[in-house]
Amino acid sequence: MVEALISVRRARPDDAGEIAAAHDAAWREAYRGLIPGRELERMVTRRGPDWWRMAIRRGTRLMVLDFDESVAGYVTFGRSRWPALPYAGEIFELYLAPEFAGIGFGRRLFSTARRELAALGLGSTVVWALAQNERAVGFYRHMGGRDVGSGQERFGAELRERVAFGFT
Repeated sequence: MVEALISVRRARPDDAGEIAAAHDAAWREAYRGLIPGRELERMVTRRGPDWWRMAIRRGTRLMVLDFDESVAGYVTFGRSRWPALPYAGEIFELYLAPEFAGIGFGRRLFSTARRELAALGLGSTVVWALAQNERAVGFYRHMGGRDVGSGQERFGAELRERVAFGFT
């Protein structure tokens, strides 16, 4: 029998390389064909290990899913950036390396972020996703999110629809 230790924990500076690798793989998988290629490449490459190391050192609320001593994914969260929406907390990003998607790890990251936000007194949560990202939209709906807003995001010269999901 093979056993693997799975945990969700706060990110450490020495996780930066593995977070960058998970981010790179997850974004390429999620957004290829949705975000124009040049823009996607620019967005992925700017978030290398140094960027993540600085984010961790600055105190970004960043948790990683540790699968057998390797970072399989991450979630970032904090106070909502959308004062027009009645949600105190926000999950900014939740991504898994593609080989870890679809087996419940996203749910673990999501639940941990919600608990952490609640502990900060931010009990209600908003999450934004590109409307064409069927996997993300399906995930947040499955987690109980209600469509509570929409908007557009610019990627170079192109606009993409995005949707907000609210959780109370």
